[in-house]
Amino acid sequence: MQYVTLNNGVKMPQLGFGVYQVTKEACEHCVLDALEIGYRSFDTAQSYFNEEEVGSAIQKSGLPREEIFLTTKVWIEHYGYEQAKTSVLESMQKLQVDYLDLCLLHQPFADYYGAWRALEDLYEAGKIRAIGVSNFYPDRLVDIANFARIRPMVNQIETHPLNQQTLAKQYLNKYGIQMEAWAPFGEGRGGLFENNVLKSIGAKYDKTTAQVMLRWHIQRGTVVIPKSIRKERMEENFNVFDFTLTDEDMVAIAALDTGTSSFFSHYDPAIVEWFVQMVDARKQNHDSSKEEKI
Repeated sequence: MQYVTLNNGVKMPQLGFGVYQVTKEACEHCVLDALEIGYRSFDTAQSYFNEEEVGSAIQKSGLPREEIFLTTKVWIEHYGYEQAKTSVLESMQKLQVDYLDLCLLHQPFADYYGAWRALEDLYEAGKIRAIGVSNFYPDRLVDIANFARIRPMVNQIETHPLNQQTLAKQYLNKYGIQMEAWAPFGEGRGGLFENNVLKSIGAKYDKTTAQVMLRWHIQRGTVVIPKSIRKERMEENFNVFDFTLTDEDMVAIAALDTGTSSFFSHYDPAIVEWFVQMVDARKQNHDSSKEEKI
């Protein structure tokens, strides 16, 4: 396994396993499979609703806690100082750990500065080894990098061959913040798995397009957290350290960049409203559940 060193000296595996959209029913088994293959870095979030299953799998594995690099993220409805701090401690209980390796703010909305101060305090208290953000575009990143007491160590963003985030990468490098890809394959959108450039490069090394994409990310210095519920695909994604792309390969992949998101833009007011509606809907569901219990 290769590692990156964060700006506070913490070493983070460059390849991990993500559990976004992995159901509660499937999650524990998937994490156990990933652990068996050799994955030691796992990325979950409060909004994935599977923290308990990730924690249960890690406990069942019997592996020492220090061998695991564990990431979770604070969701928008828990922003603000007190709520964020409480929610992180609750996440740790669900994950059955007494510290997190990395905790991120999931979105750049609402009172993220209050939430960030909570992460800073938990970091200084030794409850979190590294703190960071997710989906912070360059403008928001420069803001928090300069005005927060502790600079973020990671920014987890959408990046893949069709959206290479060259401007974001420029500012991440400038401020010493690690880029992490939450969609290293772009979920296959835009025909990435069938892309002829990636296929021709893969044929040279007897590798799949997915393996070529992961190798491209790794050589760019990006942390990747591919997800799969199929063990054979997990193994495929893990076997990307036995070949190296040439400069020519890297240039060919660079030419695929469209410079646009394959999903949505946080600059779009309609998307921001969509996030607000999501938070409101979850709050209403939570309040309804409390009333039913009463």
